Amino acid sequence: MTAPEPEESSKGYVTRPVDRWRHGQSAHESDFIAEEVPVAMVYNGATFAVMMATPHDLDDFALGFSLSEGLINDPSQLLQMESHALIEGIELAIRVTDNAPGAHLDKERQRLLPGRSGCGICGTRDLEQAIRHGHAVGEGHPVARVALEQALEQLQSRQPMNAATGAVHAAAWADSEGQILLVREDVGRHNALDKLIGAMRRAGIDAGDGMALVTSRASYEMVTKATSAGITVLAAISAPTALAIELARSAGITLVGFTRPGTHNVYTHPDRLQPPAPPETP
Repeated sequence: MTAPEPEESSKGYVTRPVDRWRHGQSAHESDFIAEEVPVAMVYNGATFAVMMATPHDLDDFALGFSLSEGLINDPSQLLQMESHALIEGIELAIRVTDNAPGAHLDKERQRLLPGRSGCGICGTRDLEQAIRHGHAVGEGHPVARVALEQALEQLQSRQPMNAATGAVHAAAWADSEGQILLVREDVGRHNALDKLIGAMRRAGIDAGDGMALVTSRASYEMVTKATSAGITVLAAISAPTALAIELARSAGITLVGFTRPGTHNVYTHPDRLQPPAPPETP
């Protein structure tokens, strides 16, 4: 598939030379490569974590990460976010209100290691921080199984970064009718979900009226972030973990795994997914 030539660093991917070897023939061409850079999350002057992320939709990332990590309790507590390009990466200078949890970070809350693109809790200091139990989500609205199918059909065509590079995850929000409203992409599955959560809050979307789809496994961290956002239906393309299932069960989330055309597994709270209506009797 040929993607349009991107502007350097403007779409989350860049162009790099490559020698392609196909069926005994070599060709020197250009390839589209996903960006992955260190992004420092700095709250009121104190660094909380450094995440490996795609430098795209950083406003959404700052808001979603702040909410899902419990650094703010409400979007109104995030006063300002400035992105500073440095030689080493990108610094997100985030200013929060004095009553926000992230306003006065101490060494116990900071992470020891960078959060790699595939890691959601890297560098967390102790077990209490690693295994976070959030509040239960609301009752939410029922979602028809056919709506899940419809959203899945749309998802592939809504991933421009992955279409160009084949190297990034997506997190999407679809309404209860199966219409995808938002998609965010990143090299890290957790980052993609954080970006989606931030975009949802900016758009004023009710997290109990629809479903989130992720192109990854449903790990514990993904369910934790969904819980923090009040998402009631989380569907993953790949498998869930045992801890993710237990957390989803206790939080009241409908957790779906192995979501494929025509098939999916529902691990928790299946009543929220409605079966197809029976055919009308002539």
